Amino acid sequence: MKFPNFKDLILFEDNDYIVVNKPPFLASLDERSAPGEINVLRLARQYTEDAQVCHRLDKETSGALIIAKNAEAYRNASIQFEKRKVNKTYHAVVDGHVIFDNLMVDLPILNAGNKNVTIDRAEGKRAETIFNSLKYYKHYTLVECKPITGRMHQIRIHLATQKAAIVGDDMYRGKPVFLSGIKRGFKLTKGEEEQPIMKRFALHAKQLVFKGLDGNDILIEAPYPKDFATLIKLLDKFDA
Repeated sequence: MKFPNFKDLILFEDNDYIVVNKPPFLASLDERSAPGEINVLRLARQYTEDAQVCHRLDKETSGALIIAKNAEAYRNASIQFEKRKVNKTYHAVVDGHVIFDNLMVDLPILNAGNKNVTIDRAEGKRAETIFNSLKYYKHYTLVECKPITGRMHQIRIHLATQKAAIVGDDMYRGKPVFLSGIKRGFKLTKGEEEQPIMKRFALHAKQLVFKGLDGNDILIEAPYPKDFATLIKLLDKFDA
């Protein structure tokens, strides 16, 4: 995989923070399973040596990610995440026609290790997400997801509990979107195997609001990456 130039990922920068639009398939931090692999933290430290990633996005998830340039900035962001003061908005494409109108899902999540996450009312930690349907297609729905807490896989597992798995999220039984499923008369050339429109689950961190060291709000919008934008464009064209 070709990694982008770090400067090209930057959505916002001041003396204390950088916010990047993390591409899919790039880990936020060092992963035990891939010790030598390039990740956002390594790229950021080549750009500014004291960089610290303030939170993480799943490897396949794209979107807005906060990086602190100094210890004070990192502490400031960490406190906001801890106190749930960071306002996070994600977009997801889910299977089916689902109507969410300020739906609050409040189901505790247990992280059993090794990326194994379950809903567990006895042992799990509190997890809350608010969902709103943004756009309806014939077979799919574009959903706005606002996690109040920040548990691992929170949005993904909470959507799955509502029978609205994110497309392409095989861990939670989400099926990929194929052009043949939405475009009438679609034909493959002989011997060709059809690829899904998106080769990952359709989840993007669209917007972040947090406070800088001066106490003023920093609001960042992260445009969809190419694969997510293509999925939306094709749904608009063939599944509306």
